[in-house]
Amino acid sequence: MFIRRSRKRTLIRVAAALLIVALIAAVASALAWRYYERSLPMANDRVVVRIAPGSSARAIARALQEAGVLVNADAFVAVARATKATESLRAGRYEIARGMSLHELIDKLRRGEVLRERLTVVEGWTYRELRAALAANPDLKQESGAMSDAQLLRAIGAEEKHPEGLFAPDTYVFDPGSSDLDVLRRAYRAQAAILQKAWEGRAEGLPLKTPYEALILASIVEKETGQGAERARIAGVFINRLRRGMLLQTDPTVIYGLGDKFDGNLRKRDLLTDTPYNTYTRTGLPPTPIALPGRAAIEAALNPEPTAALYFVARGDGSSHFSETLAEHNRAVVKYQLGGGK
Repeated sequence: MFIRRSRKRTLIRVAAALLIVALIAAVASALAWRYYERSLPMANDRVVVRIAPGSSARAIARALQEAGVLVNADAFVAVARATKATESLRAGRYEIARGMSLHELIDKLRRGEVLRERLTVVEGWTYRELRAALAANPDLKQESGAMSDAQLLRAIGAEEKHPEGLFAPDTYVFDPGSSDLDVLRRAYRAQAAILQKAWEGRAEGLPLKTPYEALILASIVEKETGQGAERARIAGVFINRLRRGMLLQTDPTVIYGLGDKFDGNLRKRDLLTDTPYNTYTRTGLPPTPIALPGRAAIEAALNPEPTAALYFVARGDGSSHFSETLAEHNRAVVKYQLGGGK
């Protein structure tokens, strides 16, 4: 009789213990689910986090915390591993919005909903600056780094021999991991289309024989223009000089010809040293563009403002003073460049 009562009490204790364990498990499960579904605390309404290729679940949790998503690292690691989120993860930038739960965050990472990346090519950049910007972009696959200019041009389908000026300044949107050659190919095709359209709508009687000559002139206009409203007038000055067989005498071409030798200070000896790009020693246009001209500069070169001016000089405020005679120009140089007047 005693044994039966003892066994009964033991069973009751076991059942009670199991019930307590079940209740604890249920409470833990409820709390875990609540954490899984509740909004994550965040430092700002929107947070952008960059996930590096090959990141582990814990590395992703650290990146989220550093960006301002106050996620529990252990919970994140457990859920990410359980849902295999890191196995299908795409590297790149993710935008996390306030109100997003851990559940939604994990799903976003698993689906690879990355932000598209942007590269802005600035008007007046040189080709070297463009390549440097591409090389410095961590979201591009670097396929052109070891290529020569000739190899790169062949790779993007260009027939030109020199790359300067061939790429349209613009903002290019791309998926993370895209090839830098894809961006270059798009920029090349965009510039070719812009140039062709402008060439077809060019003013009559221009001393420009080919679209490429127009591109060269546009690059000079781009580098010489301080205010956008003056592009067409500056182009008109250069067109006037070309028609008369005058030297263009534009400093940016000399600087381009100096290359790495240019230290930021253009000296008189530089203006007198002959190079293919020295428009103080050689008539006509230089052999290639000297920068990447934008659409506005190309259109200005092909539709210049009618003007009698043959000279211009920077006033120092971004604008230029235009002159019809050398005497007037020299007075303007004294006034605006040499500080000889108000």
